[in-house]
Amino acid sequence: MRTSTITNSDDFSGTILIPVFETYSKSIVPITFNGLEIASKVFFGKKGTHYLAEKNDNTYVFIGLGKTIDYKSLKTIFRRISSKQKENLSLSVALVIPEQFTEDQVEAMISGLFLGTYDLGHFKSEKSVHPFLEPDFSLSLLSEKEHLATAKKGIKIAKAQLATYDLVDLPPNTINPKYLSNWAKETGQKYGFDVEVLGYEASKIAGLGAFLAVGKGSENEPQFIIMMYTPVVEVKHLKHVGLVGKGITFDTGGLNIKTAGMVHMKCDMAGGAAVFGAMQLIADLQLPVKVTAIVPCAENSVDSKSFLPSDVIHSYSGHSIEIIDTDAEGRLILADGLSYLIKNFKPEYIVDIATLTGSSVGTFGYECGALFTNNAEMAKKLQENGDAIGERLWPLPLWDVYKSDIESDIADVKNYSGKPVAGAISAAKFLEYFTQEHNAWAHLDVAGVAFGEDEFAKSKHATAYGVHLLTKFIENL
Repeated sequence: MRTSTITNSDDFSGTILIPVFETYSKSIVPITFNGLEIASKVFFGKKGTHYLAEKNDNTYVFIGLGKTIDYKSLKTIFRRISSKQKENLSLSVALVIPEQFTEDQVEAMISGLFLGTYDLGHFKSEKSVHPFLEPDFSLSLLSEKEHLATAKKGIKIAKAQLATYDLVDLPPNTINPKYLSNWAKETGQKYGFDVEVLGYEASKIAGLGAFLAVGKGSENEPQFIIMMYTPVVEVKHLKHVGLVGKGITFDTGGLNIKTAGMVHMKCDMAGGAAVFGAMQLIADLQLPVKVTAIVPCAENSVDSKSFLPSDVIHSYSGHSIEIIDTDAEGRLILADGLSYLIKNFKPEYIVDIATLTGSSVGTFGYECGALFTNNAEMAKKLQENGDAIGERLWPLPLWDVYKSDIESDIADVKNYSGKPVAGAISAAKFLEYFTQEHNAWAHLDVAGVAFGEDEFAKSKHATAYGVHLLTKFIENL
C-alpha cells in the first residue's frame, strides 16, 4: 500500500479508519483486515454503523457505508466518526481508501473528518480539544493510488465551511457588520483576494440608499464589503463571476417586528457567510476564474431612527422603493448590492444567495434551496453541481405575471406584495428588477437549508450551505 501523509508525521500507527460497503448480514464470510476478522452477525457494513477493535496497540474503526453511497452521506458519516468518536482517535490516524473509491469520495471523507472537529460551544468555560487540532496530529492515507492532492482539497473545503460555521453560529453581539468587514480584510490578506469596504459615509456618498435605510436603526455602522479575486496565473478567456450575499447580522424585523423565531435571526447573514466562505475557498484553490463578491452587511434594529413602513427610499440604481414591510429588508440590501456589482464590475455571471423568505421554507421545507433564473444553462449547472455534493436546488418561476406583486402607486417599485402567497417568487421578482435584465443571473433563496437541526448539536446551527456549491459551480465553468 502507498502511504500519503498530509501533515508532519510518517507514523500512521494509532487509529486506523476502514470504510466498509454493506455485505450480506447472514454471510458466513467475515470482514477481514490486517489479521482482524469480524463476523457478519457483529458488523456487516450497514450505513451509519461502525465497529471498534484493538490489536497491536492500534485502534481499528470499521465504518459502515451501506450498499451505495452519495457524497453528502459519506461526508456526514465521516463527520460523525470524527465528532462522536474523538476519544478513540489518536494523534496519528490512518484512513484506508479502497481501490474503487473515486476522487469525489475521497474528498468527501477527508472533508467530513475535519468538519467533525467543530464545537458549537464557543463560550463554554471547559472545552476539550479535538486530536485533529493538536499541532503534532498526522493523517495518513493508505491506498493503491495517489490521493494527496484530493485530500488537501477536502481539507480546504472543510476549512472554508468551518469558518462559515463560526460566522453564522457566533452571537450577534460578536458578529456585527464591523466584525465581518475585518474578517474579510484579514482573510483576503491570508488567502489572496482584495477587499474594499464602504462604511456609512462612503456608502452615503456612493448613493447606496436602500442599503443604508435598513441599517438606520442600529448603533452598529453598516459595512458594504467588496471582495475581488483574480487568479495569479494568466488565463486566456478569463471568465468573470459576480456573487452577492445577504449580510443581515441580526434581523428584528424592524418596526414590523417579528412575532416568532427572532432568537434564530443571527442566521440572517448565512447567505453572506456562504459568500465569505466561498471567497476563501476559491482563493485557497486558486481557481482560474475572476470573482467579484459583494456582501452588504447591516443590522435591522428597532429604534427611533428606524425606517418606516410607507417610507419611500432611493436605491443605488436610481429607482425609488416604497417600503411596505420593514421585515422585507434583505431584498433591499441585495438590490443595492446587485446594482453596484453590475454597474461597476460588469460580471458575465451573477449569483446572489440569501436567507430571504419563509415562503421558500413553506415550499421546500428543509430539503433544498429555491432557485430562480431565466438562464437555462445556469439553472442546469447549478442544479448538477448541487446534486453532486448534496446542496440541492429546485427551480421556481420568474413569470412576468408576478410583476404586479411589486408594482407601487407612489414609487417605481414596492418591497413586499402584502399577499400571503408566492412570497419567494415576488421577492425574486423584486431582485430581478435591479439586475438590468442581466442574461446570466441566478437567485438562491436558502432560508430553509442554511441553518437547521441535525445530530451534531442540540440547537439549530449553521450548515455552511452554499460555500461548496458556489465554488463548485465556478470551478466547473
